[in-house]
Amino acid sequence: MNITFRQLQIFEAVAQHLSYTRASEALHLTQPAVSMQIKQLEHSVGLPLFEQLGKKVFLTEAGNEFSRYANTITTQLDELEQVVNEMKGLQRGRLTIAVASTANYFAPRLLAAFCQQHAEVTVSLDVTNREQLLKSLLENRTDLVIMGQPPAEMDLVAVRFMDNPLVVIAPPDHPLVAHEHIPLECLPEETFLVREQGSGTRSAVERFFAANQLALSTAMEMSSNEAIKQGVEAGLGLGIVSMHTLAMELALKRLVVLDVVNFPIMRYWFIVHRSGKRLSLVAQAFQDFVREESKRILKIPAA
Repeated sequence: MNITFRQLQIFEAVAQHLSYTRASEALHLTQPAVSMQIKQLEHSVGLPLFEQLGKKVFLTEAGNEFSRYANTITTQLDELEQVVNEMKGLQRGRLTIAVASTANYFAPRLLAAFCQQHAEVTVSLDVTNREQLLKSLLENRTDLVIMGQPPAEMDLVAVRFMDNPLVVIAPPDHPLVAHEHIPLECLPEETFLVREQGSGTRSAVERFFAANQLALSTAMEMSSNEAIKQGVEAGLGLGIVSMHTLAMELALKRLVVLDVVNFPIMRYWFIVHRSGKRLSLVAQAFQDFVREESKRILKIPAA
């Protein structure tokens, strides 16, 4: 087969997005150029790699096999580039990092402090949910990930660097605000606004209630902490969120942290990468920076 590296890059983009249009936008190419490269690649391979049913694009069986090998090839070439750059003593570099949506309340401060020390570094930041974080790790699309508890079944290297307390929030005029040491048994009587299924916060809350043999009454699911906070402020119910998300609301007295027995639910933040992944000098420097400097730079808001 006579295949170019550019064709591999275009194939991976189409395979990732399952759309010629989105792949062309990601690569800053025209859609006809992308389609032409894929046709030439398929001609060289001798088998169709994609099939289009209606408006949807799917990988064929050959396409799935090709995708696996293409990913291995591009990963090895990236590692080769890292090794060569390190041998040159290159000071500049690119850091690709993905963070959980809750971590976005503090991750930019970490990145800003890091970039002040490494002005030549270019950073790509992706803020997404837990499901997409795990997918980016599985597909090796990011250098490092900042997330809550990593799954035990994945072969990962995870460094814990900061507490992540989950607390119960209410509007200032809620009847429970006036009470101290609120029993857990009072919570099932309240309506809660919760994150979507698959969220790390949602999973932790459900495990906590199940361990205490209590049922959680949920009014609605919301896809962001901001939506939960605004809903609680509007009186739609109570919420359980990370203390890291509450600095502004507590300062402006828009929300109150309830004094509930056995709260906060204590979770932790981890900086994570695939086991066996060769970290670039920049990625290794950022991992070390987070481990050593996060407690100095970041402060958990006071309730």
